[in-house]
Amino acid sequence: MKTALYTVLRLVLAAFGGWLAYLGYEPHGQWELALVGVALFIAALSPWGREQVGKRWGVLLGFAHFFTCYLFLLPWVGEFVGAFPFVALSFFEALYGALIGAGGVILLRSRIGSLFFPLFYVAVEFFRSSWPFGGFAWVRLAWGQVDGPLSLLAPLGGPALVTAAAVTAALGLVLLFSHRYLAGVIALVTVATVSLGAFPLTNPGNTRTGAVTVAAIQGNVPRMGLDFNAQQRAVLANHVESTKKLSQPVDMVIWPENSSDVNPFADTQARELIEEAVDAVGAPILVGTITRDEIGPRNTMVVFDPKLGTGEYHHKKYLQPFGEWMPFRSFFRLFSSYVDQAGNFKPGTGNGLVHMVAAQLEHPVAVGVATCYEVAFDAAYRDAVRAGAQILATPTNNATFGFTDMTYQQLAMSRFRAMELDRAVVVAATSGVSAILAPDGTVISQTDIFTQDQLVATLPLKEGLTPAAQWGRALEWILTSLGLLALIGCAIFCRRPVTYAFSLTTVPAHSAQL
Repeated sequence: MKTALYTVLRLVLAAFGGWLAYLGYEPHGQWELALVGVALFIAALSPWGREQVGKRWGVLLGFAHFFTCYLFLLPWVGEFVGAFPFVALSFFEALYGALIGAGGVILLRSRIGSLFFPLFYVAVEFFRSSWPFGGFAWVRLAWGQVDGPLSLLAPLGGPALVTAAAVTAALGLVLLFSHRYLAGVIALVTVATVSLGAFPLTNPGNTRTGAVTVAAIQGNVPRMGLDFNAQQRAVLANHVESTKKLSQPVDMVIWPENSSDVNPFADTQARELIEEAVDAVGAPILVGTITRDEIGPRNTMVVFDPKLGTGEYHHKKYLQPFGEWMPFRSFFRLFSSYVDQAGNFKPGTGNGLVHMVAAQLEHPVAVGVATCYEVAFDAAYRDAVRAGAQILATPTNNATFGFTDMTYQQLAMSRFRAMELDRAVVVAATSGVSAILAPDGTVISQTDIFTQDQLVATLPLKEGLTPAAQWGRALEWILTSLGLLALIGCAIFCRRPVTYAFSLTTVPAHSAQL
C-alpha cells in the first residue's frame, strides 16, 4: 500500500513540476517557479529513505514531467492545424524527458553521481535541440530564466550554462529538503557565486564603436476575406504605409519576415512599392521576402538601399520542419492532409551577416540576422557576431499563430541573445510583438499584437566577443560529455544507493524498488 501511494505521489510531483516549469516561460516569466518545478521532478526521481525508483519508473516520471510542461507550452503549434500536431510534438519531445528520467534515477542514487545530474540534463537537451530534422531548441529550460538572476550567466556560456545552473539550483533545493544540508548549501552557493561573479567577466573586449538610429516596422496583416494573392499584396502595402508614418530621420529600417511575400525580383509592382518606402525614409530597409534560385525557393532577408539599390541578403538557414519544409511528406500525408500546406524551402548558407549603409554614418553597419525560428539556434547569431555583427535583427512572422504565447516565447529568446552576445537586438514582426532590445536584454519599447506600429531607438554598435560567442559551443560539448561519462560511470560502478531522508516519509525497514 505504501509503495503504491509513493508511486502516485511521485507521478503527481513530476507532472506538477512540469506545469511549474512551464510557468517560467513567457508570457508568465515566473523563473523561480520553474526552479521549484525542476526540484519537484528531481525529488520524484530520488530515493525516499531506502525506497528506490526503478529505471522504468524513471522513464514514466520523466515523460510525465515534460509532457505536462509541453502541453501547456506548445498549443500555438496547433493554432492553424488543430490539436493533433501539437499533442504529437509534445509527446515526441517528452520522450527525451523519459531519457532524463531514466538517467536521473541512475545518477541520483549516488552521492557523487547526483552532482552530475545537471550535466546529464544538458546532454539530453543538447541532443533534443539537434536531432531529428535539426532538433527543436524551442523548449530549452534556459529560456524560462531570462528574467532571473541566472541569466547573468548567458554571456559566459549561453543557454547550456544557464540550463546547467538552473538544474543545479533545483538540485540544491532537493538536497536541503532531504537533510543533505552541506551538499545543498554548496550547490546553491556555487550557483549564486558564479552567477553574480560572472558579470565582470562577460565583456572583456567588447567596445562601443558608435550608435545607429533604427526603426522596426510592424505593418500588420489584413483580416480574412481576401484571396491568397491579395493577402500577400496587402501585407506589403501595409508595411509601406507603416514605414511612411515614421516621423523622425532614421539610419536604417528593419521589416519583418514575409513583409513582402511577393517576390520583388519577379514582380515589378512589388519592387516599386519597396523602392517607394526606401525613398520615403531615405535609408536602407531590410526586407523579408520569398526568392527563388537554381536550388529552389528561399526565405530571404534582403537589403534595399536608396543609393545602391539591391544590397546583401540572408537566406534563412534553420528552417522549421513541418512548416517551411516537410520531411517524409508522403508518409505523414497518411495522417493529415495539412502536410501539403507545408513549404518546400531550401536552407541557405553563410554567417547571417548583412551590411547596411546607414544614412548618417561613414561606414556600413554589420547587422546579424536570425529570421524567426533561427533565434532558437545558438549558431545563428553566434556565427554572425563572430563575423563582425555590431547589432542584431530578428525579423519574424507570427501572424499564423494569432494571439497565442508563441510571440512572447520568441521575444524571450531574442532578449536572451542580446544578453548572451552583448548586442542590441531589433525584433520586427508582421503582426507583433515587435520590440527593440538593449544589449542587456532590457525591452526599450514594444508593440501590441495585431496593430500597425513603428518603433524607433538609437542603439549602440558594439565589437568584441563574449565568452559565450567565442567558446559557447565547446563548453556545451564539455558539459554534455561530462554528463554522459558520469551516467556511464554510475551505471557501472555505483552499486550502493544513497539514502535521502525526506521529512515527508518514514524510512521503511526494508528496501523496495518502484
